[in-house]
Amino acid sequence: MKLIGIEEHYLTADVRAAWDAAALAATDPSVAIYSDEIERRLLDLADQRLALMDETGLDVQVLSLTTPALHDLGSKGAELARRANDAVAEVCTRHPNRFQALATLPIGSPDEAALELERCVTRLGFKGTMLCGRVGDRDMDHPDLAPVLACAATLGVPILLHPRTPPSAVRSAYYSGFTPDVDAAFATFGLGWHYDAGIQFIRLILGGTFDRLPGLQVILGHWGEVVLFYAERLAAMDRVSSLKEPIATYLRRNLYVTASGMFSRHYIARAAAIVGTDRLLFSTDYPYQYRPGRDARRFLGDCGLDAESKADFAHRNWERLTEGTPSPR
Repeated sequence: MKLIGIEEHYLTADVRAAWDAAALAATDPSVAIYSDEIERRLLDLADQRLALMDETGLDVQVLSLTTPALHDLGSKGAELARRANDAVAEVCTRHPNRFQALATLPIGSPDEAALELERCVTRLGFKGTMLCGRVGDRDMDHPDLAPVLACAATLGVPILLHPRTPPSAVRSAYYSGFTPDVDAAFATFGLGWHYDAGIQFIRLILGGTFDRLPGLQVILGHWGEVVLFYAERLAAMDRVSSLKEPIATYLRRNLYVTASGMFSRHYIARAAAIVGTDRLLFSTDYPYQYRPGRDARRFLGDCGLDAESKADFAHRNWERLTEGTPSPR
């Protein structure tokens, strides 16, 4: 059975250099926590990546620039985005049966970002885009970011809404007071990333985004970034939200969720109960969650789904979601 991982990350040397030039490590601990091995795997888009895909049992990786992407680089992001997208398009052309891509966008300039998304989808054959939540002090529902959301809806491509580190004030209030290493872990992969991404999605709902753009599809990793586990409590906001639909409808109509390497039968069962098995997507969160021993293939075999739903989870849901995207020109 074909197995497609839709949240698989990479990094380019010039994006890393731009992070360093902007001294992002001083303000965003996620930039500072990459180990040498993780960074080496992020930078590799060739033989070792393919070998580790084979080892874990993954047939296709959908490539996306790792967090914090270009969210903190302002107007400098436009040329970096184009270079990153062109480089990944070349990799996809070289290995068309092994790689697909999500567009990297200069999100600090939303109008330029919308144009780059259109270029990536219509000319390079990309399957959508990945965004990392806030842009400066603007949340995803901010009116400034509307052109990007509208462009994705018009093109019929999904947005993978990826975690990023919470703002410094939030980190200081909630994720500090321990050692520097513990504070950084707590604010990022320990918990902070996931709350932040889930909140950004809920803000999109409460801001009426899916009433204005009912066809827009958003993907949350890590089995819904905490959101699905509080669906009942979120539904209690229906009486005050003034939305066109109950919040449960947006979870079922506008949200896909993916594993991000969290291979748990309990989590997949909860996700399926909320969004349906037709909205489950596979991913390994490479290279962060890579584990040897055919880990991805083993979970597919033991995930608890029936044969039809298993095939949907492995590849068919993604193929249906992105079937309208054109081939590269």
